[in-house]
Amino acid sequence: MSFFKKLINKHTLSLASNAIMPVLGMAILALMARYLTKPDFGDYIFFLVIFTLADTFRTGFLQTSLIKYYAGTDTERSANIAGSAWYVGLMIIFTFAIANAGVYLFYFGTNPNMFIILKWFSIIFLSTLPTAIAGWILQAEERFDKLFMVQLINQGGFFISILIIIVLHIANFQNVIYCYFINNVVSSIITTALGWSRIKTIGSKSWESIKQLAHFGKFSVGTSISSYLLRSSDTFIIKMMFPSALLPVYYIPQRLMEIFEIPLRAFIATALPVMSAAVNRDDKKYVSYIMKKYAGMLTMALIPVAIVSFLLADIIIGILFGGDYKHSDAGNIFRIFMCFVMLLPIDRFFGITLDIIGKPHLNMIKVFIMLSVNVAGDFAGIFIFHSLYGVAIASIFTFFSGAIFGYWALKKHLNFSVKDIFYLGYLELIELIGMLFKKIRKKEAEQS
Repeated sequence: MSFFKKLINKHTLSLASNAIMPVLGMAILALMARYLTKPDFGDYIFFLVIFTLADTFRTGFLQTSLIKYYAGTDTERSANIAGSAWYVGLMIIFTFAIANAGVYLFYFGTNPNMFIILKWFSIIFLSTLPTAIAGWILQAEERFDKLFMVQLINQGGFFISILIIIVLHIANFQNVIYCYFINNVVSSIITTALGWSRIKTIGSKSWESIKQLAHFGKFSVGTSISSYLLRSSDTFIIKMMFPSALLPVYYIPQRLMEIFEIPLRAFIATALPVMSAAVNRDDKKYVSYIMKKYAGMLTMALIPVAIVSFLLADIIIGILFGGDYKHSDAGNIFRIFMCFVMLLPIDRFFGITLDIIGKPHLNMIKVFIMLSVNVAGDFAGIFIFHSLYGVAIASIFTFFSGAIFGYWALKKHLNFSVKDIFYLGYLELIELIGMLFKKIRKKEAEQS
C-alpha cells in the first residue's frame, strides 16, 4: 500500500468532506457578490439565512439522534431507525410547508424576490431531505468516502450551475433559486439511486423508534437553534448598537474562525459513530477515552496555530480581505478570538458527549447558558469599552461558561479530568506525528 493510500482514511476523508462545504460556499458567495445586483444578492443572503435556520432545525432534530440509535446496530434495527428518521423528516417538512403556505397567502409586500422565496421554499426544503438523510446515515456507518462524494456532488454541482448562468449572462435571483432547487433534486436522485439515503426503509419504521427519535430530538434541536443564535447574536447586537460600516470589521475575524471549525467538524464526524457504538454496548470507559483523545489532540494541535495566527493577524486579514481591513480593528478582534480558540474542542466535545450518553437536555442547558452569557456580556462590554472590543472580549466568558458547565455535567456520568484531556491529547498527537514521519522516511528509503 502506497504512502498516499495510507493517508486516505476516515479522518482525512472526514476532513475533506467538512472542508469542501465552507470552501465552495465562500467561492459561490464571492461569485454572486460580483455578478448579482446588490438587491438580488441581499435577497439571496436573506433566503440563505432563513433556509439555514429551517435546515438547522431539521438537522438538530434528527442528525445526532439518528447516528446515536443507528451506529453499531444490526441490519433490522438500522433499517427501523432509518425508516423512522425518514418519517420524522417528512413530518418536519409538512409542518414547515403549512407555515410557509400561511405566510405566502398573507404576504402583502411588493418585493418580487420575496414571492419567489415563499413559493419555492417548501419545495426546496423537501428536495434536500434525501441528501441530508444520506449524509447522516453515511456518517453513522463511517463511510466518509461516500460522504465526501455527497458533499462534492451537492456543493460542486451548485458551484458549476452558478458558473453556467454567469457565462450565459442570465445571473439573477430567480435563476439562482432555480439552480439551487435543480441541484438539490439531482443530488437527491443520485443518493437515492445509489441506495445511500435508504428511502426503502420507510416501510420499516415503528412508532416506538419515531417517539425515541422525537424525544431525543426535542432537546438536540433546542441545542442546534441556540447554537445558531449564539453565532448570530453578536451580529444582531452590533447591527443594533453600531454603524453598519463596523459590521464587516467584526464579521471578518468571525468568518476566519471557520478555519478552526473545519478540523473540529471532521473530528466530531468521525468520533460520533464510534462513541454511539460504545454507548450502545454500555462501554462508558471507551466513550470517555474517545472524548478525551479527540478533544485533547485538537486542543494541543490548535495551540501553535493560534500563536501564529495571533502574531500574523493583520497580514492574514490583509491578504484575504484587502488593505482596507489590514490595519483596522479586525486584526485585534481576531487576536482576542485566538485567546479562547483552544477552548472550542473541549466545549464542543463536552456537548456532543452529553448528547451521546443520553443527556441532550444538559447540552441544551449548556448552550442556553452560553447564549445568555454572550448577550449579557456583549451589552456589558459595549457599555464598558464603547467599541467592538467589548463584544469580542465577551466571547471569552461565553466559551469559559460552556466549558465549565459541560465539565460539571459530564463528571456526574464519566470518570475523567481536564488534566486527562491535555495529557492524552499530547500523547496521541506525538504518536500520530511520529507515525507520519516514520511513513515518510520509509517512503523515501523505498525510493532511494
